[in-house]
Amino acid sequence: MAPVSPTVARWELVLRLRELREQRGFDSATFARRVGFTPANWSHVEKGRRVLTVNTIGPVLELLDVSEEEHEELLALLQTSKERGWWAKNSALTGPELQRYYGMEYGADSIRSYDSLVIPGLLQTQDYARALISADVMIRPVQVEQLVAVRMRRQQRLRGPERADLTAVVGEATLLQQIGGPKVLRGQLEYLADLLEELDTIEMRVIPFDASAGAILGGASFHLLDFAGQTLPTFGWVESAVFGGAVDNPDQVRDLAFAYVRALDQSLSRTDSLALIRKYSRV
Repeated sequence: MAPVSPTVARWELVLRLRELREQRGFDSATFARRVGFTPANWSHVEKGRRVLTVNTIGPVLELLDVSEEEHEELLALLQTSKERGWWAKNSALTGPELQRYYGMEYGADSIRSYDSLVIPGLLQTQDYARALISADVMIRPVQVEQLVAVRMRRQQRLRGPERADLTAVVGEATLLQQIGGPKVLRGQLEYLADLLEELDTIEMRVIPFDASAGAILGGASFHLLDFAGQTLPTFGWVESAVFGGAVDNPDQVRDLAFAYVRALDQSLSRTDSLALIRKYSRV
């Protein structure tokens, strides 16, 4: 079971309110006016960009005519959504989009990721993360150690009684790219191999160079987060050299899921992937 995340609670709240509105037959603009919002402001609510209050949610729940049980559930989600997760303390560093991702990641039950060029952030050593972050010309040197600390903080989701399941697919080139130099890469691969042997909730699968279809989506990375709650869909996130953001279109999330299955099908088994990581750690 994943820990409670205010970000996930807010997402669940707006998804359920939108679903209820649609079930009651209201279009967004009409509903907004009936509950005292402008259409633009209500649109921000349903997209998670504006947070409801105890006062403003009252007319919403009254018009939706929800049961007493659901009324209490939605109020509880509202209350949880107002709490501050650890990621909110780093708002000056990461910005709202990354904060949202970190909050979703914190509350995820399982994570599927694909990276063709780098080790996923949840599996990076401090030295490897530092080398990657330092190479970004958009990041000031004074921010590097702070961002490394944020990345290490995220990794706590992989340990403890509430740890998330993680399956990461990477291209074989990832195991050879000498980010930070040979010593840093060797340390990264040794750490990764040890982690895979220690935790059965973590799996890394390597797409070998001789895979017929090769890497997918060019150099992009993407992550698919799934949650314990039955009402929550898969959350998608895509990163490239110039972009990183949530994928809110359900059809696009579905396409990413298909791409992930395709990548997984091309990859080596868990055992063979671990053996390859061990082999390259000795080079």
